[in-house]
Amino acid sequence: MKKNIMKIGVLSREEYQKRTIAIAKGEIKPKEDDPKVFFESMESIGQVLSGQNQELLRMIKDKHPVSLTQLEMLSGRKKSNLSRTLKTLSNYGIVDLVREKGTVRPVVKATDFRVELSL
Repeated sequence: MKKNIMKIGVLSREEYQKRTIAIAKGEIKPKEDDPKVFFESMESIGQVLSGQNQELLRMIKDKHPVSLTQLEMLSGRKKSNLSRTLKTLSNYGIVDLVREKGTVRPVVKATDFRVELSL
């Protein structure tokens, strides 16, 4: 599988809002290689990309489950827990949740992560 690198930025909520407003006003233009996803802290990155979630992402990438039910069987995690986790990962653009024939199939979009942090 080809590496899909996600560049992650770390900005406080206030700095993120300032950046977003400046972009909207045309005061700054984001560079092509700027992060597309931002977290407020390294701790919040750690929560989303916890060891357990990394294991889940590897499982999805390697086993290609066709539904949450199949992923539940593979992972041993409850479907409700998987749904919550996958929704969070989807909100950050790390996975896609593909709806097909009444089921949801998780697909890993990002396989590698680069964190950009400025003080």
